[in-house]
Amino acid sequence: MTVPERAYKIAESVLVVIHTPALEVLLIRRADAGTWQSVTGSKDHDLESWHETAVREVGEETGINALATAMRLHDWALENVYEIYSAWRWRYAPGVSRNTERVFGLQVPCRQPVMLNPREHTEYSWVPWREAADQVFSPSNAEAILMLPRMSEQVRG
Repeated sequence: MTVPERAYKIAESVLVVIHTPALEVLLIRRADAGTWQSVTGSKDHDLESWHETAVREVGEETGINALATAMRLHDWALENVYEIYSAWRWRYAPGVSRNTERVFGLQVPCRQPVMLNPREHTEYSWVPWREAADQVFSPSNAEAILMLPRMSEQVRG
């Protein structure tokens, strides 16, 4: 299905915490802000599901195939609603000031090689989960990482 390109970003995005069974978390550094984060990104079109968005964003931002057999993508069924920073509101339709972010975890069997798009991210690092929570810029990202031990146990359980 071909979907026409949107003039504005959709105010619905995903946050995907990529981690190993040992709870090492993949962090990527934003090229535009220099801050560390997990994979994030907005829906491409209104009919794109949360799951499809998560798979696409993981692939675009890291080169990791979230649908590969050894991977375990899990929708945490959590949503954060937050104010869009004023510096980025121009990307959204006039009057849009809040974004809804759906949280996912992606367990990989071990540290994976990562292929970054240098226009979006400049480097990556695999970091123990507590340290990762301290390094990320976004409060919702830090909160998700702090939930990782409990959410990871639910997926294994």
